[in-house]
Amino acid sequence: MTRILLPTDFSKNSITAIHYALKLYKDLKCTFYLLNSYMPPVYHTEYLMGSPAQIGLGDIVQQNSQDNLKSLKEKLQKEFENPLHTFITHSALNVLSSEVTRTVEAEGIDIVVMGTQGATGAQEILLGTNTVHVIKNAKCPVLVIPSGFEFEAPEQILFPNDFEVSLDKKSLAQLLKITNSHISQVNVMHVYTGDDLTPVQEKNKQQLAKVLSESGFFHEVSSNEIIAAINEFQIKQKINLLVMVQNKHTFLERLFIEPVIKKIGFHVTVPFLVIPQ
Repeated sequence: MTRILLPTDFSKNSITAIHYALKLYKDLKCTFYLLNSYMPPVYHTEYLMGSPAQIGLGDIVQQNSQDNLKSLKEKLQKEFENPLHTFITHSALNVLSSEVTRTVEAEGIDIVVMGTQGATGAQEILLGTNTVHVIKNAKCPVLVIPSGFEFEAPEQILFPNDFEVSLDKKSLAQLLKITNSHISQVNVMHVYTGDDLTPVQEKNKQQLAKVLSESGFFHEVSSNEIIAAINEFQIKQKINLLVMVQNKHTFLERLFIEPVIKKIGFHVTVPFLVIPQ
């Protein structure tokens, strides 16, 4: 059984991500954890110290969170009616990224599925602050769904890879679960910048080919910029899912800290799966 964490602030974007997850895993037995973390509108030290006024305010916020989770759970059960799916709600007074980290460990979560932005997300921002923090701290894969994305089966998956990291069946378990369920083709793209692969990279490439087996297809692309290569690949071939490995040597880390990325134009219009190293 797959344990899936679904953080929600009840915004349209987070609901879109939840619907995507239910459709993506429709043929698999899953337990979905609906998580809402909250902070009272006025949050002071007195709240933690037990001030009656602050406690009353917190109780109201907590009750709203619990009521909204219950309502959401009932709507999902009625709309999707999948006997393979079980829902558990969890409301917590905590910062979202911290509560996600805690829940992943406490409940043995296999994957987190969430939206790119919250209710106040701006169109020009690629990833909301909460999403960035979750990805950076997550000990399990995180699947991020772009705002307004309409579900489509992940038949074609793009997996940019520099072969710097060794990936086995355990680290790619969630990707393999998706590919097996949807009979996906995984397009592993290596961006060639003029240097041949090192012995370590060659070994990791062969390991990845073995793990992906018949679903893996390898592409060598000449380019000086991996982001440009990804954008170009998406133009030439319809991609339904983008996969990235989170490590200090990949562009994913730069994606969060370099303003130049926005100028280059990294346009993620499909869901993307981030795999921790």
